[in-house]
Amino acid sequence: MKKYYFLFAFIITLNFITSCSYYIRKQNNDNIQKLHVGMTKQQVLKVMGEPLKNEVYNTDKVWYYFTEVKWSDGAITRDECTPLFFKNDKLVGWGTNEYKKFRQKDW
Repeated sequence: MKKYYFLFAFIITLNFITSCSYYIRKQNNDNIQKLHVGMTKQQVLKVMGEPLKNEVYNTDKVWYYFTEVKWSDGAITRDECTPLFFKNDKLVGWGTNEYKKFRQKDW
């Protein structure tokens, strides 16, 4: 009988984690639609909230927001995020195409 309780608790926990993940991704994707080039970091924070914390790939010039699931391991990786790029504390772009430009420029 204990096995069934454990299985039930596991399924409930997994469902909770999945629904939280969905909400965060949806909210971030919806908020990205409100961004425009030239916004200050403070304006972006007001729209998007805090970027991922404690991630080595988050820098002063590039902020990452969780926007999609590619792996079902529960960890958030850079390829599951949308990067936002800043120059002189102004938003200059976001997304994969901007990332390619960012890598080519000496920021």
